[in-house]
Amino acid sequence: MHEIAEIEQALRRAAPDRLVGVVEEALREHCGVLRVELRLADYGLRTLQLVGHVSGADPSVPIHDSPQGRAFGAQEPHVAREPGALRLHLPVTVRGDRLGVLTAELPVEADLRPLLPGLAQVCEALGHEILVAERDTDLYVLARRATRLTLAAEMQWQLLPGRSCARPEFALAAHLEPAYAIFGDNYDWSVSDGRLTLTVTNGMGEGIEAALLTNLAINALRNARRAGLPLPDQAALADQAVYAQYRGKAFVSVLLLCFDLATGEVEAVDAGSPRLWRQRGQAVEAIGFEAQLPLGMFEDTVYVPERFAVRPGDRLLFGSDGVYEAVSPAGERYGDRALARALRGTRLLPPTHVPQAVLRELAVHHGGSPLEDDALVVCLDWHGTVSTVAV
Repeated sequence: MHEIAEIEQALRRAAPDRLVGVVEEALREHCGVLRVELRLADYGLRTLQLVGHVSGADPSVPIHDSPQGRAFGAQEPHVAREPGALRLHLPVTVRGDRLGVLTAELPVEADLRPLLPGLAQVCEALGHEILVAERDTDLYVLARRATRLTLAAEMQWQLLPGRSCARPEFALAAHLEPAYAIFGDNYDWSVSDGRLTLTVTNGMGEGIEAALLTNLAINALRNARRAGLPLPDQAALADQAVYAQYRGKAFVSVLLLCFDLATGEVEAVDAGSPRLWRQRGQAVEAIGFEAQLPLGMFEDTVYVPERFAVRPGDRLLFGSDGVYEAVSPAGERYGDRALARALRGTRLLPPTHVPQAVLRELAVHHGGSPLEDDALVVCLDWHGTVSTVAV
């Protein structure tokens, strides 16, 4: 424990771009590690990208067919023994947000059992420091890129809270496609004062115009939420902000939800097109709300909340119109039947795997050709609390 505390302190004191070097030096001294490398998941969640330069290391390895990817996907240490080498791959995750994988090369005779608990703590500390360091260096942001982002996608990814989040009461994850050219779809979440606030957003238009519109709406919603306004007033304030800027020529569709973490009661405002499906046991059903005007369409729109409840074991799936409106070569919308089949087919997967799995099914449904619109999927598993009462 003393050594772990020393490593954590060294990470906090380190220059933002020196975190991996600090970990390597500390693990060499305390654990006999020979070499360390850090890989971060790329924006498309297809590859793990090397941070910095490591002699003899591939700059990119696939998530779905590599030892590092197995550690990332399972969120468990993975040991790879090769002639003359022992490599331990460890997930780097912060509050359920999967950042990447730390690989430690050790002598082949090393006993890993006493080392694993401490190494897991080091990975968690490294993950926290990476998130802090990103304010002051581009090193980790650049490492996540398998290719160049469009300007619209750059704006959207900088706006996001993370790709996943886990708490005792829930676990959620989201994914956007095309990851390197997204423009109008977005999501946001915040947990405070016993409540989870979740928004799923779709700004009209394409490219930089859609990104600018969505940025305005998301920041207006955050401003209202942080001012302590109730959900309908958050929508109203954002509506006024968008209308004041665009005078009804552009608007934003958004689904706002506020979950009570203790009871599972949910307040919702449906202001446009994002949709919600619920899987309860084997049953999958669309959750319908009273459609209200998107943000910014008219001046001084009044929004009315609706309520429903979630039970422990429920899985909620949110999709933008790029998901449920995508059509097959035969003309069938994905949201008609195929999405429900995809939900049932992924029921055993953790929520971190579901958005990508659904989007892969969507691509097959669409015939393998590029989607005509960007697509967003958010998956929320509700665990509830001991005090949660089934409704």
